[in-house]
Amino acid sequence: MSSEIFIVAFVTAIIMVIAAVVIGKLLAPTSTNAQKGEPYECGIPTKGTSWMQFKVGYYLFAILFLIFDVETVLLFPWASIMKSLGSIGLVSVLFFLFILVLGLAYAWKKGALEWK
Repeated sequence: MSSEIFIVAFVTAIIMVIAAVVIGKLLAPTSTNAQKGEPYECGIPTKGTSWMQFKVGYYLFAILFLIFDVETVLLFPWASIMKSLGSIGLVSVLFFLFILVLGLAYAWKKGALEWK
């Protein structure tokens, strides 16, 4: 019984995806314009090649930002139920913050936060 439900749900999902793609292709407006294929750079024509290298520091900074951004997102639910967690919840979040501070200290020591 459950395998039949799974098969029906799977086939229905495939049909719905195919139908959405086909309907989108049929109803979407189309325009054949040469400018559509060009990269958009805020209205300014590009100078040089589009394939240019960026410093790895930009990526490191972005990854560090994401790590600490996710940290704050994870702290909001904890803060909302802090009273019901008791001392075990406090110790666990302090351990969580300790690991993040260690990561920040490591990144700082390696120079990932310096713009050169």
